[in-house]
Amino acid sequence: MKRDLKYLQLLAKSFPTIQAASTEIINLEAILNLPKGTEHFVTDLHGEHEAFQHVLRNASGTVKRKVEEIFGHTLRDSEKRDLCTLIYYPEGKLKIVKQVETDIDEWYKVELMRLVRVCSNVSSKYTRSKVRKALPKEYAYIIEELLHESKGEEANKHHYIMAIVETIVSTGRADHFIIAICRLIQRLTIDSLHIIGDIYDRGPGAHIIMDTLCEYHDFDIQWGNHDLVWMGAAAGSPSCVANVLRMCFRYANFVTLEEGYGINLLPLATYVMEAYKDDPCTIFYPKNSDEGIVDPKQLNLCAKMHKAITIMQFKLEHQIIERRKEFCMEDRNLLHLIDFEKGTVRIDGKEYELRDKLFPTVDPKDPYRLTPEEATIIEQLTRSFTSSARLARHMDCIYSHGAMYLVRNNNLLYHGSVPLNEDGSFKSLTINGKAYAGKELFDRVDQLVRNAYYSELNSASKLYGQDFIWYLWCGPVSPPFDKNRMATFERYLLSDKEVQKEHKGNYYHLKNRKDICEMILREFGIEDTEHAHIINGHIPVKTIQGENPIKAEGKLLVIDGGYSKAYQKETGIGGYTLVYNSYGLKLVQHEPFESRQKAIEQGIDIISETKVVESLDQRILVRDTDNGKRLIEQIEDLKELLVAYRKGVIR
Repeated sequence: MKRDLKYLQLLAKSFPTIQAASTEIINLEAILNLPKGTEHFVTDLHGEHEAFQHVLRNASGTVKRKVEEIFGHTLRDSEKRDLCTLIYYPEGKLKIVKQVETDIDEWYKVELMRLVRVCSNVSSKYTRSKVRKALPKEYAYIIEELLHESKGEEANKHHYIMAIVETIVSTGRADHFIIAICRLIQRLTIDSLHIIGDIYDRGPGAHIIMDTLCEYHDFDIQWGNHDLVWMGAAAGSPSCVANVLRMCFRYANFVTLEEGYGINLLPLATYVMEAYKDDPCTIFYPKNSDEGIVDPKQLNLCAKMHKAITIMQFKLEHQIIERRKEFCMEDRNLLHLIDFEKGTVRIDGKEYELRDKLFPTVDPKDPYRLTPEEATIIEQLTRSFTSSARLARHMDCIYSHGAMYLVRNNNLLYHGSVPLNEDGSFKSLTINGKAYAGKELFDRVDQLVRNAYYSELNSASKLYGQDFIWYLWCGPVSPPFDKNRMATFERYLLSDKEVQKEHKGNYYHLKNRKDICEMILREFGIEDTEHAHIINGHIPVKTIQGENPIKAEGKLLVIDGGYSKAYQKETGIGGYTLVYNSYGLKLVQHEPFESRQKAIEQGIDIISETKVVESLDQRILVRDTDNGKRLIEQIEDLKELLVAYRKGVIR
């Protein structure tokens, strides 16, 4: 009773009267009966910032559908297309319009009224209070008046609205106002955004995606393996730094490193020009060098840095493998198996010829020893990662909005897998002498990842966390990886396809079974599995080969559709967005995005195809969601406060 009374006394500070508490109960009860907000799920963005931002701006095709519903046959297709482009890219579209329109004031008035109608439509499912909080401060009163009064049909209301619009134009504020209302439409169309891993690597704009997310109104991130290796680099793990750099050089992605985060590559570039001056590094040319992404003069330097950091990576990983015997990754120590005179390597009793036989920085007598120059460069590069202010800001965002998994509204979100044994039981991983499996493994991993970044410098907790993040990147029982090995050495240096194979864990074939998915859902606390789903990223769905993203009789949705251009030849499409609104679940399949410039100049939108995953007979209300459950608890607390007031227990 004392504890309850203390809580009610604290609550009374926010609602100090019977009237205040009663009003809040009425407000919350009203909110419970609104339709649930629209959730959007995307995954494996891999630095494709233009495609990602376009999907946000058009809300995965929702804006286009709204415009079609509102204006139907009253506007020509070209007018509807222009209106959509204006909503997506107001600044760019306005610039073009002002070059071609002869009566710009009249155009402003017409488009402003159209934008008000769209904004009124997308705001209708929210309380006025929530819409008010989303309004841009400088135009909050005007937009609220336009949204409220535009619904009236009286003639005097029409004159009132037109007077506001004409004044916006005559005072020279039309451009600013249009930009503000377009951003508001974008803001209201997506209630919450879920990123199911792998923001980083391959594409050039991961830092731009992170800038967008750090300013976004409501989002969360489930960490992917590519995110984790960047998190390890930012935490100060030299092995993660080497892996990040190798991936960037592999795809010639200097933009994210240098322009995005200010990573100083000059010491490495200077070193390789001397250490690898007689080495053509042919097999280390970037994968996309034929696309003209890198100047031809830069290609050889990129290849040399690529090879140098790969060799350093093998040496650094050996240190972790020796330091953490419990990781059981001795099979990844391969440099000592090389016969440097013959140019071969012996793996599992079989000898293979090396594709590259030059190793100027490897001592055959002590192959895992870093040269003094390599040690200095790794130290400088690691310092460059840990001292980058923009990277630190983005990492703070990833940690504060991210986790290994999320349970939300009967959906379980994670990147990669839940490690399983062959019989379908949860596979355990021993961490510091204790075995963890299932949800317990995910919770422990989450804690270790945070230790790597937030623990005291040079503490045992921080160093173990850094090493463990590297394990998550490439370890055999790592949930976001879950393969028997990462065959980096074999893929680079051997031609035999068989020895390059990485065998996926049991999850990847068992996940297609409904009973397995329901077992996983229950493990993470979802008991009612009838309308529950696992939403999964990491493995591209090969749509071009007829593969279906909906698996296990609808229990599992694998939504990696290939935002990354590197995967689009496999998938045949340009990504998926899963949309969960009050009517059910829809999977939106996107065609590859051409460019932001074409979208503005030619009105070329992402062509999207929508597939209904689950349609509900009864519309989902806020009271049916996790947030609704919290609101119901708040209402019960407020009712107790009312009783305390009326009995005089609290005055």
